[in-house]
Amino acid sequence: MKKGQVMEGVVERVDFPNKGIVTGEEGSCVVKNALPGQKVSCRIRKAGRGKAEGSLLEVLEKSPLETENRCPHFGICGGCVYMSLPYEEQLRIKDGQVRRLLTSVLGEQKTESVYEGIKGSPEAYGYRNKMEFSFGDEVKDGPLALGMHRRGSFYDIVTVEECQIVDEDYRKILCCVRDFFAAGEVSFYHRLRHEGYLRHLLVRKAAKTGEILVALVTTTQEEHDLQPFAEALLKLDLDGRIVGILHTENDSVADVVRSDGTEVLYGQDYFYEELLGLKFRISQFSFFQTNTYGAEVLYAMAREYIGALSGGKRQVVYDLYSGTGTIAQMMADAAGKVIGVEIVEEAVEAARDNARLNGLDNCEFIAGDVLEVLDGIGEKPDFIILDPPRDGVHPKALKKILDYRVERLVYISCKPTSLVRDLKVFLENGYEVVRAGSVDQFPFTGNVECVVALSRIK
Repeated sequence: MKKGQVMEGVVERVDFPNKGIVTGEEGSCVVKNALPGQKVSCRIRKAGRGKAEGSLLEVLEKSPLETENRCPHFGICGGCVYMSLPYEEQLRIKDGQVRRLLTSVLGEQKTESVYEGIKGSPEAYGYRNKMEFSFGDEVKDGPLALGMHRRGSFYDIVTVEECQIVDEDYRKILCCVRDFFAAGEVSFYHRLRHEGYLRHLLVRKAAKTGEILVALVTTTQEEHDLQPFAEALLKLDLDGRIVGILHTENDSVADVVRSDGTEVLYGQDYFYEELLGLKFRISQFSFFQTNTYGAEVLYAMAREYIGALSGGKRQVVYDLYSGTGTIAQMMADAAGKVIGVEIVEEAVEAARDNARLNGLDNCEFIAGDVLEVLDGIGEKPDFIILDPPRDGVHPKALKKILDYRVERLVYISCKPTSLVRDLKVFLENGYEVVRAGSVDQFPFTGNVECVVALSRIK
């Protein structure tokens, strides 16, 4: 195959996270946003060394697996990839992806003996407790849009007023905000020209308490009276309850939600959520799993794996990449002491507040990079929990973790490809996988979480 060539073929499978393997008369290539069983046409954009990558041109025949689609934005919005598949089929796809990745480092026999399969999300629809919507337009110089990026586009925004992975409160808030600013002809921030006012709308809603936090993110290029905006939100008939409305200023060139300063327009700058019997205070930028009920499944699995390895002794536990301290606090009752390390200072402060809120006095949280902080901790761990960001553990930090030679570890991963890369290092340094499982925290998307228990070979 050559670059620019157009080929037709059938999607044999989809590898993590969204790599459709298309096989045709000319050979095979990798194509994003395709589903197993579809017949597609694609244009080769990269070829060499027996591998080819293509861009999807057209779905010529639907997959026999496609039987439903409750979202009118599917295929246009870039958020979901499996909306036309029954949930059971999505779980089968993700389960197969994790199995293949684990087999690449463990071998088929070992994978079959330790991998316990995938657990689904308790709620497939309306499960998200956080959304970051972007302001823009769907077409150049079109009306104001508020929603998600159009699939394959950095600039075009689709107003996802019927999005199915959030509940009705999110949809009401989105439409209210879009209509309010469209009526006032307020400008949005142009990502290419770096001009304009409206940037993002952040909405967080607790699944257990129903408390809602809304943050409008703008530049400082214009000034507007935002009290009428807050009043419009407070008039909405919602199932939940708005406890805070914020105005956050962000003049960064990067297209990310961050704060150069925040004003409280109404209420407070935090809300409360509950998870497995613990209470958590969450602010605008606090890390918290975006699927509350799915997180309970994930952490229950992690806690089971930890319990199966702990042997009942009250130990020093390291919770590395601890975020707001969720896992650390779940381990507090069983451990002598839990030490959490997290690079985001705001998350560390939240973890300390949450530990006090839950009456836990054996949790210590340290702000800093795991790579740099480990050398300064006096108490050595008996057990290590790893929950790193998507890129996995930094190789130098991984070496320091290995140097502790702890008997037991649990690795929680939101990116299986990073997990298997790090697993290979553990296996080369005297560890074995004793249990593994996965949890679908993100229905209809290409993401999946994994939990692996490791033990040092004696």
